[in-house]
Amino acid sequence: MKIKIISGALLSVLVAGATPHARAWDYEGHRVVNQLALAALPTNFPAFTKTPRARERIAFLAGEPDRWRNITDDPSLSHCNGPDHYFDLEELAQYGLTTETVPPLRYDLVARLALARAAHPKAFAAIDPAKNRDHTRELVGFAPWAITEYYGKLRSAFSYLKAYQDYGGTPAEIANAQANIIYLMGVMGHFVGDGAQPLHVTIHHHGWVGDNPMGYTTNAGFHGWIDSGFFKKTGGVKAAALVKNIRPATIVGDPLKPEDLFRKMMAYLGQTHQQVKPIYQLEKERKLTPDNERVSDGRAFLEGQLVRGGQMLGDLWFSAWQQATEDKYLIRQLTNRTTTGGETDLNVPDSGNWPQE
Repeated sequence: MKIKIISGALLSVLVAGATPHARAWDYEGHRVVNQLALAALPTNFPAFTKTPRARERIAFLAGEPDRWRNITDDPSLSHCNGPDHYFDLEELAQYGLTTETVPPLRYDLVARLALARAAHPKAFAAIDPAKNRDHTRELVGFAPWAITEYYGKLRSAFSYLKAYQDYGGTPAEIANAQANIIYLMGVMGHFVGDGAQPLHVTIHHHGWVGDNPMGYTTNAGFHGWIDSGFFKKTGGVKAAALVKNIRPATIVGDPLKPEDLFRKMMAYLGQTHQQVKPIYQLEKERKLTPDNERVSDGRAFLEGQLVRGGQMLGDLWFSAWQQATEDKYLIRQLTNRTTTGGETDLNVPDSGNWPQE
C-alpha cells in the first residue's frame, strides 16, 4: 500500500490518524453495524447472546480492533492488526492476481506478493523505510482473510460450547465458552463493518489518486469525513432508525467447500468496491455537504452501507452457529472425564507417540 501525496493544509488530518488507512466508520458507526446484525438473528439463536449485558458487550467490542490501532509505538501490533482493516483491490493486478484467483489462505497470499516483488522489482514503487516501521507497505490488505478467519474461530467456539453443554462441562467451562463467543462476535463485526465502507477497499482511500478524468476530490480528509464527520454534522446515526431495513439472517457459504466462504467475502468486498466511484460522485455533487438540499441522498447512501455491513455480519454469525460441527476431540475428553471421574487436561491433545521419560 502506498502513501498518497497530500496538501500541506491537510497534513494534520493524517498525522492525527498516524496510519495511511484511517478507521472505517467511527465507533458509533461500528456499534450500529453490530446492533443491526443482532437484529437479524432468529429468536432461537442462543439466548445468552441477547441479554442486555451481552448486547452491550457485542456493541462495545465493535470498536476493539481500532483501539488496538491507537498504540502506534508497537510495530508488531501494527503489523498484525493494521492490514486486516482494508483491502486495496486495484493492487491485485500488479501481482498478476484477480478477485477470482487470489489465494484463500493468508500466508499463501503473502508468498505470492513477495515472489512477485522479487521477480519484478522495477514494477513496484520504492518504499521509504522510515514510513514502513510495521512492514505493511508491501501488502494489499487482509480484510477478506480476517473476516474468514474470525468466522472459523466463531464456528469453532459454537462447536466447543455445544460439547461442554452436552457432555458434562462444568458451569464455569460453559460460561467461559459463552463469553468467548460474545467476544468473537463483537470483534469480528469490526472487520465486516470495515468491508462495507467503500474507501477501505480501494487505493483511493484518502482522496482520488492517479488519473482523475471525473475531477473527484483529492482531499485526504475525505476518508475521515465519511467515517464520522458527516454523521456528526448531520445528527448522528442510530440502529433503531435502520433496523427496518434488515431481513432475517440466512446461511452464507457451503461448509463442505472450504473456499466457498472466502469467495463469498471477496464478492462482498467486490460489491463494496463498486461503490467507490458513486461515493466520490456524491461528494462532487455536494450531496455529502450538510447545508446542501440534497444531503439526504448522501445520508441514504452511507446508511445503506451500514445496513449492508450489519446484514452480512448477521448472516455470518447465523452461519457459524448453524454450521458448527462436533468438536470430537473435546467430546472424547469430556466423556473420559465423566466415565473415569478423573482429572483430564481438555486443552492439550493426547501425547500419542511422544517419547517416554
